[in-house]
Amino acid sequence: MDQTLRTEHAPPLPPVEKARGQGVARVVLVLALAALGLWILSGFLPALAWAVVLAIALWPLYVRVERRFPPGGHNVVLPLVATLLVALVFLAPLVVVGIQAAREAHDVLDFVRAAEKDGIPVPDVVNHLPYGAAQASAWWSANLSHPDAGSDMLRRLDNNSVIGVSRNVGKEVVHRIVLFGFSLVALFFLFRDGRTIRDQVLVACNRLFGPRGERVGRQMVASVHGTVDGLVLVGLGEGVVLGIVYYFAGVPHPVLLGAFTAVAAMIPFGAALAIAIAALLLVAAGSVKAAVIVAVAGFVVTFVADHFVRPALIGGTTKLPFLWVLLGILGGVETFHLLGLFLGPAVMAALMLLWREFTVGADAKAP
Repeated sequence: MDQTLRTEHAPPLPPVEKARGQGVARVVLVLALAALGLWILSGFLPALAWAVVLAIALWPLYVRVERRFPPGGHNVVLPLVATLLVALVFLAPLVVVGIQAAREAHDVLDFVRAAEKDGIPVPDVVNHLPYGAAQASAWWSANLSHPDAGSDMLRRLDNNSVIGVSRNVGKEVVHRIVLFGFSLVALFFLFRDGRTIRDQVLVACNRLFGPRGERVGRQMVASVHGTVDGLVLVGLGEGVVLGIVYYFAGVPHPVLLGAFTAVAAMIPFGAALAIAIAALLLVAAGSVKAAVIVAVAGFVVTFVADHFVRPALIGGTTKLPFLWVLLGILGGVETFHLLGLFLGPAVMAALMLLWREFTVGADAKAP
């Protein structure tokens, strides 16, 4: 009873302590809600990050189109058209690859039937090997050229394993389609409300971190633009140039291989894999001189792109030395996969900006 009376008639907390306690409680509540929100959206964070990267990369072009065709009161048509065009850019190559794969499936099926019936004949390239041609040809004839070779290979395949792999691939495809659709929806709203979101982010950075936070945000946005110019556009250029080389050199399916080269060239040193595949296809067909031409042309194109064009585009925008650009790209790809192409340089650019401000401030204060 006495304890209850003491509690009811306890003196109120001083205003300073009360405000401090409310501030701590508010911070705890914000952190808890933020953690809960991130946990709920954890499966969709990569898709949302892709939408943000695409919006940042395409925003200057979108603003130009918006000035030419001012939006109406609802501001729906232009963001919708821009989002559909982005979807078309991603889906069109996949449709072309799917059609080409369907065409090639008939030839693959004929090859499997012929291998099951008559075996796999020794390729000409095996007989023209500079070393070990006789041994390789004898091994091939003993293991793959007899009529039962194809049947033996097919019997070794476990149907349950094949079915399990097919199910996993199907689940991954459906999951990627859902994430891609969510990215497009988020991209539509980023196009529609881009200016409002930008202003809110800048205000939040100013309130949380002061002017330095706004500078870091702007530097990260600039790094995304530089990465898009240095990786995506340069990679597409490499794919076009090398695709022309493939065509005149007689590489099978030069358009598809050129598209693969463009995608691989977006990753540093990735174009070498596509060039090696093209050269090996020519060697397998017996065109050694054409393979050498493709290898030399690929080396020249990638050397110029990786050592002159990309450092100028990415380093000039992000103000990063090429070493840190390279480490940011490779580390980002290893950590975040393809999304790391853009996140890695952005993080490195922010860290480099903070380091420069810290060191310049330290030098300025030094006696």
